Amino acid sequence: MKEIVKRKYSAIALQVNESSCCGSGCCGDDKVYSIMNEDYSRLSGYDAGADLGLGCGLPTEFAAIKEGDFVVDLGSGAGNDCFVARAGTGESGQVIGIDFSPEMIAKAKKNVSRRGFANIEFRQGDIENIPVESDSADVVISNCVLNLLPSKNKVFTEIYRVLKPGGHFCISDIVLVGELPRSLREAVELYVGCIAGAIQKNDYLGFVERAGFVAVKIQKEKEIRIPDDILDQYLHGKEMESFKSSNTAVVSITITGDKPGTD
Repeated sequence: MKEIVKRKYSAIALQVNESSCCGSGCCGDDKVYSIMNEDYSRLSGYDAGADLGLGCGLPTEFAAIKEGDFVVDLGSGAGNDCFVARAGTGESGQVIGIDFSPEMIAKAKKNVSRRGFANIEFRQGDIENIPVESDSADVVISNCVLNLLPSKNKVFTEIYRVLKPGGHFCISDIVLVGELPRSLREAVELYVGCIAGAIQKNDYLGFVERAGFVAVKIQKEKEIRIPDDILDQYLHGKEMESFKSSNTAVVSITITGDKPGTD
């Protein structure tokens, strides 16, 4: 499944350019990727050429990034969150973006070269084994990426490892309240679009707390409506009626948590 995700996001990186909206929701099958993204344009550091419209929140908005911070972005894509984070760290800070798609890394490097920033670096790697030293980061951010991982418990353990004592994370992701119909959960397109890979909200929060984080808080929460033209591809007749009348919800959350300090 991880390989399928890698191939799909690599294809998105290759088909998107600054003059095209494909991948951000207006081009046929890519519509599923845009039903959750939010408007970054008001944030300092925003780069339209690096915004592929694949997120589900604004983690940098709640990340409390300070000047001089070392920030790690997990699943950095074309680099937009890294550029927004860099606006907070200033020239004295450092931002590292991690992505396991070589094509996304190549696109991000072109974007940072265009901006001329010397303190943003992009590394190819699997964020279940983050290529960053232990106890080194002040802040870890991620936008609608951890949901794609089969081992969500492992990635939170890794986030805990790379954060300094007293450091914190801010993550936007997709969770469920209630159960999706089987046909939706098995749809690869929806998995890559961060819906079918979602787990129960309480289970997600449990992984965070078991990793050792404290002061865990949901900063923002909103229900995501799956458009009918997407649902029509997977649900029919009574199955559609049952889903719409159920209490099942696909929810975007932005969550923060702290790694305890040495004291």
